Amino acid sequence: MTHEPLPDAGPSARAADLRLAGEWLARHDLADAHPTPLLAIRLAVRRRARLIAQILLAVLILASSLAAASTFGSPPTYRPLPLLALATLVVGLLLAQSLLDRWVRRVDQQAGATLSRRAAHSIQPGWRAVLGQPYAVFAVATFVGAMALAGSALAIPDPTVRQLAVVLLIGLLGATAITAMQLRHLLRHPVVAQDEESLTADVIMRVEDARELTTPSVQWSLPMVLLFGTAPGWWSAAAFVYLILGLVAFVVLHARMPSSATVARRAMSIR
Repeated sequence: MTHEPLPDAGPSARAADLRLAGEWLARHDLADAHPTPLLAIRLAVRRRARLIAQILLAVLILASSLAAASTFGSPPTYRPLPLLALATLVVGLLLAQSLLDRWVRRVDQQAGATLSRRAAHSIQPGWRAVLGQPYAVFAVATFVGAMALAGSALAIPDPTVRQLAVVLLIGLLGATAITAMQLRHLLRHPVVAQDEESLTADVIMRVEDARELTTPSVQWSLPMVLLFGTAPGWWSAAAFVYLILGLVAFVVLHARMPSSATVARRAMSIR
């Protein structure tokens, strides 16, 4: 990052944010770079946005569980109101995610306005550079597997299981839509950089965010929370195998893929 402080425009970087920015640079082989207010502000807002996004997904899981609990009764009956409430909540969560992305974009715009100059060779990395084909294939395979589990549960001639499968479908589609919105924002968000080092840091942040988005917490947890033990034994066994295979693939992927700093430098070298 540039060794000169940025003008005092926008939110000021706190000392703790500057310290965390320095630690972030050291972790990504940029220890010689100086943590600037620009980087500190951008990292801080991303930490808060990431936390809020995780809370949104937790709310979705909790709401799906509550909607599923309403299906149990004696005798089991179809209750459309919980499903309608869950679908409405999904729309609200999508709106909240949109506002969250707008907040991050606005903070970056305010921070970028303080730059004395932009990077001479600015880039807009695409999905192959930011996410990478292996992570994209993993994300698609995870989604397809979760949807296959939900679809197979719909074919079970049990009204309770079927309604739980509908809840699962709504939750999965909502989580996928939220992730798609985040990826879209990540790929289309303008680069904010003043020099080569800040440009590299910008790409590293994108790669890290994209990889975190491929962590399928909802896709793994919802089938187990909603239907495991309620659906027939073959379905529970299939869900267990899906989870174990997904975890193994996730661990192998993270172990064998290059670091975000390496990916960013490769993207910089071919721009």
